[in-house]
Amino acid sequence: MEVGVPQTVSSEVTGSNAGLTDEVLLEAARGGDRDAFDSLVHRYEKELYGYLRRYLGDAVLAEDIFQNTFLKVYEKIHQYEPGRPVRPWLYTIATHQAVDALRRVNRRSAVSLDRKGSPGAEGDQSSLADLLVSRDQSPQDALSQEEQKQALRMAVEELPELYREVLLLAYYQEMKYKDVAEVLRVPVGTVKSRLHAAVGKLLLKLRGSADGALAALDPQD
Repeated sequence: MEVGVPQTVSSEVTGSNAGLTDEVLLEAARGGDRDAFDSLVHRYEKELYGYLRRYLGDAVLAEDIFQNTFLKVYEKIHQYEPGRPVRPWLYTIATHQAVDALRRVNRRSAVSLDRKGSPGAEGDQSSLADLLVSRDQSPQDALSQEEQKQALRMAVEELPELYREVLLLAYYQEMKYKDVAEVLRVPVGTVKSRLHAAVGKLLLKLRGSADGALAALDPQD
């Protein structure tokens, strides 16, 4: 089965399935409906490819892992439990593929945490970089925007993998705690503690103090 980025299926196919839920499409794909599978790939290609690119820090590798992800989905399609939310299931597979890829190349990922918001999200979305900038900094002490982003990227790269991945899922992908927990296969409490620890470590590194900041950085659940 062929999948790819950015064009994989015709607009005619995706248009005919546009009103169907992920779960309906996957159920149809399990029954051998190729158009349903292709529509699911098309629906997630921008979102999932963007996540992988930020996780891996390499556009070419991200494209490879995106395709590997949907090949794995195709292989595991009969293991899918009917009624289970599809999005976290896809992210679980994609994350495992990305982790394996990073281990193979034996390097750390460079990530971008400028969250743009999910397609269709209302209002402006703050990036993690914006949230970590102290509002009471004096002009002479404040770094330029680009310097702040660079400092944040470097700080994130120094985090252990379990902290980096929870930041990407909770902030950039805007997943709820329960969905992050399903992707990472850990309890919700572990997601919360890792996220708080990760943000605290970043704040301590970037600003020297995390006092009062963690509550403001808590994603909506």
